[in-house]
Amino acid sequence: MNKSEAIKDVINEKDQKLREQKYNTYVSDITKKHSWLKNLLRAFFSGGIVCLIGQALTSWYMSMGSDKEMAGTYTTLSLILLSVILTGFGIFNKIAKFAGAGVLVPITGFANSVASPAIEFKKEGQVFGIGCKIFTIAGPVILYGMCTSWFLGLIYWVVKG
Repeated sequence: MNKSEAIKDVINEKDQKLREQKYNTYVSDITKKHSWLKNLLRAFFSGGIVCLIGQALTSWYMSMGSDKEMAGTYTTLSLILLSVILTGFGIFNKIAKFAGAGVLVPITGFANSVASPAIEFKKEGQVFGIGCKIFTIAGPVILYGMCTSWFLGLIYWVVKG
């Protein structure tokens, strides 16, 4: 390598570092800053509201004559239905954007993760749209949940047995 090529390499390295620095500055400028405390409080209170709604539904179903187990089943179905309806009208995503894990972690978030792809791919038809895409988000959760529970059950069986 001669001197001029070495000088070009040094200039290219400096130019590359300058571009990287400008890019990193640009990214940090446009990236939203989030307060972990604010997100934590939003998730806590919104999750509490979901639980409050669930408890109110359970109490209402019990006052209508259902036993505790049946009232719990009706409550679960009601929360799923409410979540799917809110997803269909585009409201659930706005709530989830504000509330975060407070509404995404309970059963409401799971119902949303099944309903969203069904709504999105509805135009592709019943089989290739809804049928093929409905579990694109929830499928891995179901798969890994089942595998993990099977594995933990196996460990329990070996230890207990």
